[in-house]
Amino acid sequence: MESKLIYGVKDRPGLWKTIVFALQQVLAILAATIVVPVIINGNTAQLVADGALTFQSQMSQSAALFGAGTGTIVYLLFTKFKSPVFLGSSFAFLGSMTAAFAGAVSAAAGYLGLIIGAILAGLVYVIIAIVVKYAGVKWINKIMPAAVIGPTVAVIGLSLAGNAVGDLSKGGVATTNPYIALVCGLVTLATVIFCSVYGKKMMKIIPFIIGIGAGYVVAAIFTLIGELADVPELLVINFGLFKNMSWLPEFTFVEAFSGFSGLTPSYFVTVLVAYVPVAFVVFAEHLADHKNISSIIGTDLTEDPGLHRTLLGDGVGSMAGAFFGGCPNTTYGESVGCVAITRNASVITIFTAAIICIVSAFFAPFVTLLATIPSCVMGGVCFTLYGFIAVSGLKMIQKVDLNKNHNLFTVSVILIAGVGGMVLSIGKVTVTSVACALILGILANLLTSKAAKADEAATKDAPTEE
Repeated sequence: MESKLIYGVKDRPGLWKTIVFALQQVLAILAATIVVPVIINGNTAQLVADGALTFQSQMSQSAALFGAGTGTIVYLLFTKFKSPVFLGSSFAFLGSMTAAFAGAVSAAAGYLGLIIGAILAGLVYVIIAIVVKYAGVKWINKIMPAAVIGPTVAVIGLSLAGNAVGDLSKGGVATTNPYIALVCGLVTLATVIFCSVYGKKMMKIIPFIIGIGAGYVVAAIFTLIGELADVPELLVINFGLFKNMSWLPEFTFVEAFSGFSGLTPSYFVTVLVAYVPVAFVVFAEHLADHKNISSIIGTDLTEDPGLHRTLLGDGVGSMAGAFFGGCPNTTYGESVGCVAITRNASVITIFTAAIICIVSAFFAPFVTLLATIPSCVMGGVCFTLYGFIAVSGLKMIQKVDLNKNHNLFTVSVILIAGVGGMVLSIGKVTVTSVACALILGILANLLTSKAAKADEAATKDAPTEE
């Protein structure tokens, strides 16, 4: 593997550089990490409105940030600080988390269900890790060669494209004019591109911080004009968040400890069915993420430190994240994209980002300030983050001979299923488009494996020209 990094995995930038780089990682994963508890609170509020639930969850964004930081440190420890990836709140478990609250008799029991569910899902990773430890990873490479992993990684980025485009027209206030929000997002995007392409030294390594800063300033100017001229559609930033900010994180385990009375066998089965199948789905995405970051840093992480270690780190890190914040964690494509664009793979940067998340969880003004970054600004950043994930996958496909039909069909099936948004819902379990694409790709690869072996044998037997 080839790698053109400014800072390698083991490199240690100076103290202040590390802090700035870490802050950039935090900004890259921030929106997705803190929006998960917001979505769950909204889901339970809807259940209360429909009369299906008598209580509403009050999950804390600060606690989710703390859980993400803690989970990331756990992951780094298990992977021997060899994998520069940040763990954040997993969107794959949104349905599982909602089901945990929907089946609970009280809010406390619901919070306990979140922790139990994350433990069960983490145990799936532990079991798979044990199997991989003794069976090796060659079988994985056989059923998931570059023709499978490449397009799957591309699909991960492309499946998020709608989120980036949608965010470009959203501000922090519901009445924001979409064209005003678009201006803020495009300023952010243009700044990131300019810094990455034409920037020198530090500017080239921290394009996201500069881009978000530029977009935020423009959004603040529009908001100030809107306030002074009393024009609501110019209000892009929701500074009202500072009025209702929570000064201390509300950890999940604090509420959960009083919910054991609601832990009945039927409720345990409900949580089990909601979480465990999803863990197998996320396992597929785990493989794709680590193949992607491996291609970026020039080291196959499934070999060193080993897939069993990355699985253990992800699984136990997910448990830790839910214990504190209620949200199971997963490796973040945004983090991988940040490494790819900035070419900074220093694992110390990831560790420092985790520390910043943990410390900032207790500093409400900082968390609230980050929460005021409007969606349009983050959308401008995500254009590049998600795009680079897709491009990383396409680079893997370059190594695949698409003149051979068995490769062509495998790649085609994955791209169409993923880009087409193929999703399967089986009871309370939702198989994501990425997982569906990967599963179909594996099946197509197995179906055409005889042809692949025949082509390989023909290549070896072909006479060479002198």
